[in-house]
Amino acid sequence: MQYTLHQRKDHIVMKNNIQPENRVLTIPNLLSAFRLLLIPLFVWLYLQEKYFCTGLVLLISGITDITDGFIARRFHMVSNVGKVLDPVADKLTQISMLICLVTRYPLMLILVVIMIFKELFMSISGLLVIHKTKTVFSADWHGKAATFLLYITMFAHVFWVHIPMIASDILIVACAVMLAISLLLYGIHHIKTLRGR
Repeated sequence: MQYTLHQRKDHIVMKNNIQPENRVLTIPNLLSAFRLLLIPLFVWLYLQEKYFCTGLVLLISGITDITDGFIARRFHMVSNVGKVLDPVADKLTQISMLICLVTRYPLMLILVVIMIFKELFMSISGLLVIHKTKTVFSADWHGKAATFLLYITMFAHVFWVHIPMIASDILIVACAVMLAISLLLYGIHHIKTLRGR
């Protein structure tokens, strides 16, 4: 009897009693774990004032982030663990890099504060949503847009060592606004979900 690729996957899942969303050891999850291991490396490089090397490690982290998302969707490796591990790796990477940047660009502290508040709110409300719906929601477009702008801001300040103050301020303020918008929209979504709408 012949199977399609999808049918064969279903057959294997049923045979082992493991649903795809419950898998732990997947390539995307391993890539997310790898991103976590890169954090102490780029922090050390930045504190050693090796800014170009810091940027390269951050770039590798960003490429890995895009890659694990593509693999997860393309090869049906999306898992509940990945939906948690991936954003955790993202946020720890971002907050760690922002804290490093605060040492040279004090205005970055605004982004650090917003990020910490946003993640605390998202963690608490997200857990309540998971408890109510038994579902882990993926990132929405505004979250991805905020992340994209955040990485642009970080890369600009890492690679462009002598960035003009006006350019720095514009990037930081624009990023802060996008993060605030994303927080607001996520908040509305979570509140509606918790109210059963």
